[in-house]
Order: sequence, then C-alpha cells, then structure tokens
Amino acid sequence: MTDKVIEPQRRGLVPKPLVPNGGIILTNNSPDSNQDWDWAMWSVDAVQGELHHKRAQDSLRELVGNLDLTCQEQVGLESEIEDLANLLDKLEHSCVQLAAFGMVGRGKSSVLNALLGQPVFETGALHGVTRNAQTANWQLSQETLANTDQEILRVALPSIGESQIQFIDTPGIDEVNGETREALAVTVARQADLILFIIAGDITKVEYEALSLLRDSGKPMLLVFNKIDQYPDADREAIYRKIRDERVKQLLSPAEIVRVAAAPLEAVAVRRADGSRAIQRRLGTPQIEELKLKILEILHREGKSLVALNSMMYAGEVNEQLVQRKMAIRDESANQVIWKAVMTKAVAIALNPVTVLDLLTATVVDVVMILALSRLYGISMTQQGAVGLLQKIALSMGGIGASEVLATLGLSSIKGLLGLSAPATGGVTLAPYLSVAMTQAGVAGVSTYAIGQVTKVYLANGASWGEDAPKTVVSRILESLDETSILNRIKGELAAKLGSTS
Repeated sequence: MTDKVIEPQRRGLVPKPLVPNGGIILTNNSPDSNQDWDWAMWSVDAVQGELHHKRAQDSLRELVGNLDLTCQEQVGLESEIEDLANLLDKLEHSCVQLAAFGMVGRGKSSVLNALLGQPVFETGALHGVTRNAQTANWQLSQETLANTDQEILRVALPSIGESQIQFIDTPGIDEVNGETREALAVTVARQADLILFIIAGDITKVEYEALSLLRDSGKPMLLVFNKIDQYPDADREAIYRKIRDERVKQLLSPAEIVRVAAAPLEAVAVRRADGSRAIQRRLGTPQIEELKLKILEILHREGKSLVALNSMMYAGEVNEQLVQRKMAIRDESANQVIWKAVMTKAVAIALNPVTVLDLLTATVVDVVMILALSRLYGISMTQQGAVGLLQKIALSMGGIGASEVLATLGLSSIKGLLGLSAPATGGVTLAPYLSVAMTQAGVAGVSTYAIGQVTKVYLANGASWGEDAPKTVVSRILESLDETSILNRIKGELAAKLGSTS
C-alpha cells in the first residue's frame, strides 16, 4: 500500500507512513493541542459515508418537520421532541460523541484529559465543572439525564468547519445502584457514537455487567486498560491476557482492547535543601497514542457513517415512543368521541317515536362521529367520504348492521303505538314503551360503538385497511367486542339520562 497524504500542511499536521494495521500516525508540528482531532474531523468529511449522512439528515429533518402533534399531545413528550431536535442538530453539525464509562478511580477523566491534551475534566472522586474551562476555550456543559437524575459532563472541542467532536464523562458505575446504572448506560449509549470503557486491572463483576449492557447497545466500543504503568511488565501482560482470553472473549475482539497510561507517575531524583537526594513521583507524559490512533482511525474510516447510523437508530427509537404515545392519546380521545356518539344516538333513538326519523338520526350521528374521528387523526375527509366509509363498514358488519335496521323498523313501530296509547291507558303502556326504547337504543348503541372502533382502526392506519381487507378488519374488531358489557353500560347510562329527561 502506498503512503497517503491528506492536506499535509494543514495546521502543521504531517502524516507519516501507514503503520502495519492501516492507521496513520500524525506528528504535531504546532502548539495547537487539538490538531489531531482537527485532522480527524476534516478527514471525516471526505469519507464515503457522506451520502449516508446526507440521507439520514434529510430523513430526520422530514421526521421532525412532520411530527403532527397537537398541543395536548405534546404535553409529557417534551424531552422526546427535544431529543429529536438535538439529533438533527448533531447531524447538521457532524457531531461525533465519545462517551467514557468506568468505575471510580479507574481514570476516566484522566484518559479524556490525555486525549484532549489539557486538563478539562476534573480528576479525582468528585465530579464538577472545570474551573479553567473558559481559558481553555472549550464548550462545557453539565447535564442531568432524563429518567436517571444523574449528571454527565459534556465537553465539545471548538468546531472545525461544520464538524465537532464531543467527549462525555459519566458518573462512576459503582456510584449508582444497579437500576440507575442500567438507565444511565442505556441513555448515554443511545446517543454516543463510540464508547470508551475504562478499567485499571482485572475486570470486576460490576464492570463486566456494565460492559455487557453497553455491548448490547450495538455501538463501537474500545476497552481501555488504564494505569499500566503501575504494574511490572510481567503482571501487566498476564492481566491483559486474562482479560482478553477469558473475561471479555465473548464480548470484544483483541483489536478492541487498548492499553494506556493516562496519568503515569515517574520517579524523579530531586535535591533537598540540605544537599541530599531523594526520589519523588511526578506526573509523566501520557502513554495514550495507541488509543488516540484507534479513535482517529475509526473517525477517519467511518465517522460520518457512524453518526448517521447511530442518529437514525436513536431517532427510530424516539419516534416509536412518540408514535405510541400519540396513538395512545388519540385512541383515548377517539374512545371518548365514540362513546359520546353512542349515548347521543341511544338517547335520540329511545326518545324518538317516528321510524323514519330513527333511521335518519342513526345515520347522521354515525356520519358526524366519523368526521370527528377523521379530524382527530388528522385525515381530511368530506361528508360524502364519511357517508361512503359508513356504507362500506355497515356492509362489512353484516349481522350487527342488519340487527340495527330490523330493530329500528320493527321496534319503532311498536314504540310508536305504545307512546300514542299512553294517554288512553292512563300511562300503563309507558313501562313497555321504555323497555322497547331501551332495547332499540341498546342495539343502536352497539352498532355505533362497532362502527366507531372500525373507523378508528381505519384512520389510525392512515385512512387504509392496512394489509387486510375491510371485512377482515371488521371481523377482528367485532370478535373483540364484549356486547354484554357494552349493553350493560348503555342501559345504565341510558336509564339515568332518560330519568333526568322525564
């Protein structure tokens, strides 16, 4: 393979010959500590994933622009909607996010600081905002993750054109309980494009469980064996082999394990005031090049594809939550519309003694209900279209539709005779009248309830029957109806309404 030169004089970066594993080692000929990351993000713009990135961006922009949520439906979904907006912003700025996980004391912050070349993340047991963030010219924010109440520290490198890299430091996985730890891992891993899992020796049970959970997220991951400077060579190699060949063999490949010393301690001879010599341990130069090289290779090779893929996967999950919630809210509202139509039709049928008006009233109530449901689901429908849908549903309903017509024709005649004879009989026929009216109203109510449920499914499928024929959909819904329960509910509420009108 020939050497590859990519804008060699850009900000003092000069690529050296390709190393055996295909990576590029960079030398930094200027004082700017961000140049390796500048190069990585510049090279990301040239990779073949540009097309995938553009398609993902267009798809997500269309998704955000067509959420079709009413003000009522947006209540309680604010965080999900914000997540989609953040994802779109991430795509538009080609933002690659690297998240670090690990137990307290494993050196997460030290590893990130070594990668950045400056002490942006505080080291030690306490988490907090770095005091010199402004002078370092970083974009730093401390956020509380939804559903976890845990804070993360997000640091963004200054943008390079339209691109950006963000490093995310998370709480120690042993600082929170198992349930919170799982929620934290899932939440951060969903938005991250690359995961760094930091260890400092043989893996503990808590670390293995967390590593397994993060592996399930399907994101690229590097296991970073930190603090190798604290082990003799033989011990360091033995621990590494045990991790590679036993602990994580089923989770990671050897190429995904990197050894580093983010904050190595070096023994330095110093002269005391009395002239004697002593040995002090001071921070040495971070041994982080292998990790940085692997990250740069990933960004160079598939950075934009990673951003596009991860953003769309996460957007798909968020959108599914939005759709489920939206449909649940609309389903509840639709049931209220349906039940209101059921009771309106039942009362009108019960009180009306004229057969022709019974049939007209039944049709009008059903058409009005269908139009109300179409508005609720955002489907444009004319009155003529509602009548046509009602006819199609009525024909598919078979037995229930026929029962309503027969009940309306037959019982209306009996009800009319009983109503007319009430004065002559001194009101004796009122009891049979109410009984007939309740029966007729019950049949009409069940019919409207069934029509409403079928209409709801039709509209929820985008004004289509889906893969099934109308009769199949109708049959499935009719089989699920508990007519006895519906009739009992109709009778109870109808009796109360009739009592209040008498």
